[in-house]
Amino acid sequence: MAGILNKLRNLDAYPKINEDFYSRTLSGGVITLLSSVVMFLLFFSELRLYLHTVTETKLIVDTSRGETLRINFDITFPALACSILSVDAMDISGELHLDVKHDIIKRRLDSNGNTIEARQDGIGATKIEKPLQKHGGRLEHNETYCGSCYGAEAEEHDCCNSCEDVREAYRKKGWGVTNPDLIDQCKREGFLQRVKDEEGEGCNIYGFLEVNKVAGNFHFAPGKSFHQSGVHVHDLLAFQKDSFNISHKINRLTYGDYFPGVVNPLDKVEWSQDTPNAMYQYFIKVVPTVYTDIRGHTIQSNQFSVTEHVKSSEAGQLQSLPGVFFFYDLSPIKVTFTEEHISFLHFLTNVCAIVGGVFTVSGIIDAFIYHGQKAIKKKMEIGKFN
Repeated sequence: MAGILNKLRNLDAYPKINEDFYSRTLSGGVITLLSSVVMFLLFFSELRLYLHTVTETKLIVDTSRGETLRINFDITFPALACSILSVDAMDISGELHLDVKHDIIKRRLDSNGNTIEARQDGIGATKIEKPLQKHGGRLEHNETYCGSCYGAEAEEHDCCNSCEDVREAYRKKGWGVTNPDLIDQCKREGFLQRVKDEEGEGCNIYGFLEVNKVAGNFHFAPGKSFHQSGVHVHDLLAFQKDSFNISHKINRLTYGDYFPGVVNPLDKVEWSQDTPNAMYQYFIKVVPTVYTDIRGHTIQSNQFSVTEHVKSSEAGQLQSLPGVFFFYDLSPIKVTFTEEHISFLHFLTNVCAIVGGVFTVSGIIDAFIYHGQKAIKKKMEIGKFN
């Protein structure tokens, strides 16, 4: 047994020195104090990293199919009335959403940007004061009102009881309303007069669109939209105006839900129009993103980058449709962010590295100073004897 213990004693890599042989110096004390402070600071820095989560980023190929893309927006047009502003969305698969109204809210603004709460969105309401019937006569007592669609009826029994109904029927036919005063419903509702009354108003429009996850665009432009001979057209003749101010401020634009660290480059972006008409275009590259937090909760969202372009034209020379257009395309690469903790073994390894590293470096510095002082002192003593 004693032989085994002696063999173990011979394996001791840390031989002990009698305290009588220790030589303590002032420089050694200073270095010990400084190294202890450094060791302490590095230890707490490593502990903080261990207690907090770190985010690991990966790039993978996006293999998802048949999904939808949610576009959240909040945009203010300080010089474009809500009654003439419409929202359209379309994609390369051929799907169209014209004059979208569901899940979208418009707030009418005065010239100072304050919300007009007394008025509802839209222009006017139907007045049943002996309106013109579809058959040509005026509405009589106890008769059911059925207004004419002026040749735009999809079926013979269709009725257009308001100016909005007539405009919608014309849109579906691919026609434009050239003079609203020639339409009984629009004349009774004071369509043109209301447009003139709302001159100078602004509009804050917000909500979301649910579209196919393919390349496409959505835009905000004046007038009813329709397709004619495969071309997307907006009916601007009804407003009897030759210029539209599409100055705008993007309060918020996101493709999907919020996740920690996301940066939306178009938030708070503002643009002022300095020509009678303009088409403002944003070209957006959408990057699918998956964020998984430390609890395993997953957020399916998107990031995006953007470039901009403006087409301007003079009054009466509409070379392009005035409006704000967002053209988006999908990246084939998906980014994944995963929150995770540093493992305890990794933390322990780093702590040992800190303690050993600081101890070793401070020992080297102390030995260099100690031997340097001895060499200088020896030379000085030799100089005295000479």
